[in-house]
Amino acid sequence: MRFRYVCSDCGRVYKTDDIMYLCPECSKDNDGKTFSKGNLIVELTDEVLKKAGKKEHVRAEDFYPYEVKHSKEFPIGITPLVEAKRLNSRSGLKNTLYKLDSQLISGSFKDRASYLVAEQALCHNEKKIALASTGNAGAAMSAVGAALGLDIILFVPENAPINKLMQSVLYGAHVVPVKGSYDDAFNLSIEYTKRFGGINRNTAYNPMTIEGKKSISIELFEQMGRKAPDAIYVPVGDGCIIAGVAKGFMDLKKAGLIDTLPHIICAQSDKSDAITKAFESGEYLPVKATTRADSISVSLPANGRMAVRYIKESDGWCVRVSDEEIIDAELELAKEAGILSEPAAACAYAAYKKDAENIKKKLGEDASVVVLLTGTGFKDMAVFDGKVKLPKAIDATVEEVGKLDF
Repeated sequence: MRFRYVCSDCGRVYKTDDIMYLCPECSKDNDGKTFSKGNLIVELTDEVLKKAGKKEHVRAEDFYPYEVKHSKEFPIGITPLVEAKRLNSRSGLKNTLYKLDSQLISGSFKDRASYLVAEQALCHNEKKIALASTGNAGAAMSAVGAALGLDIILFVPENAPINKLMQSVLYGAHVVPVKGSYDDAFNLSIEYTKRFGGINRNTAYNPMTIEGKKSISIELFEQMGRKAPDAIYVPVGDGCIIAGVAKGFMDLKKAGLIDTLPHIICAQSDKSDAITKAFESGEYLPVKATTRADSISVSLPANGRMAVRYIKESDGWCVRVSDEEIIDAELELAKEAGILSEPAAACAYAAYKKDAENIKKKLGEDASVVVLLTGTGFKDMAVFDGKVKLPKAIDATVEEVGKLDF
C-alpha cells in the first residue's frame, strides 16, 4: 500500500486501498450553501517518499499513489517551459517562464488528472468512468478513455463551448448535455455513479484528480534544474488545479528534494472569485459565476476549502482580474509570444501582469516565476468575436498588391 487518505478538514485517517471520495463524517454537513467539507488528501507513505528522494532524477510516477502501467499508451508531459523574452520585457521580471500544458494530448492540463483516474479504474477492474465538465476535463477523460478502452459518461452544461464538446464526442464518450450549470451537471454525474456504478472522476470529489495534477510540480522541479520557482501563478475555478500544484511541491519537500514551497498565487476572474473571497474573509460562500472564462466559472468550488488552506500554507495570495483583462492577456500572449491560450489559461497571465510590481517588491526583480497556461485557445475561438476579424479578400491582381501598406 503506497498511500492513505486524510480528511482535509477533520484530519481523520483512512488506511484503505478502497476507492474513497469524501470523508464520511465531514461530508454529512454538506448542504450546498457553503463550500463542501470532507475532501480527502492522499498521503504517500514515508517509504515511497524516501525512495523518491534518493533518485538522481524523479518522474511523476515516483509520486503517484498507484503504479502506472499505461504511460506509453497515453503519455503525460513533459510539456514545454517557454522563456518568452518579449513578454518578460514588459513585466520587468526577466526570470519568468510559461508552462504550456496546452501541449498535452487533449489540449489541456486536465489530462494529468484524467490519466491517473484511468489508472485507478483499471487497478480496481472498473471500465466505466462518469464525470461533469464544462469541456476540458471531459475532453481529457474522453481522450484517455479512447486510448485505454474505458467507457466515459460525460455530463456537460448545454452552453459549454462547442469545440470542447465535439472533442468528447469524437473520442467516443457518451455526452449528456444538461439544461443548467456546471454545478447541476456535477450533481447529476454523482447520482449516475450511485445508480449505475463505475468510478466518478469529478474534480476534487475523487481525490486522485489532485494526485494526477500534482505531476506538473514534479515535472517543473526537474525542468528547472531540480529546484522550485519562487512563485507560480495558477488559474483557479474549483480549486483542484491549485491544490494539485501545491501538493506536488509539498511531496517534493517531504521527500527532501526542496527546502521551501513556492508562493502559490490564485488567479481568478472577478466574475468567479469564490475562493479569493474565502481567502480574504474566511467565509466559504458561493458566488454567482458569470465569467467568460468557462473553465474557471464556478459558483460553489468543489475543492475550495483545501485550495484556501494550501494558498495560505505556501504563503501565497490571490489576484482578481476582469474578463476584459483576461481577453487582452489572451491576445497579448498570441501576438507577443506565439502562445494561443484559452481564456482560463490567460487568466493566469493577466494576474501575473497585474501583480508584477507586487512580485518585485516582495521577491525582487530576479525572482523565478512560472505562469501556468492550462489550455489551448483552439478550444474556444468564439471568445475573439468582436475583438479580431479576418481581413477582406483582395482581387488576384498585381495592382492590389501595390495597395498594401504593411
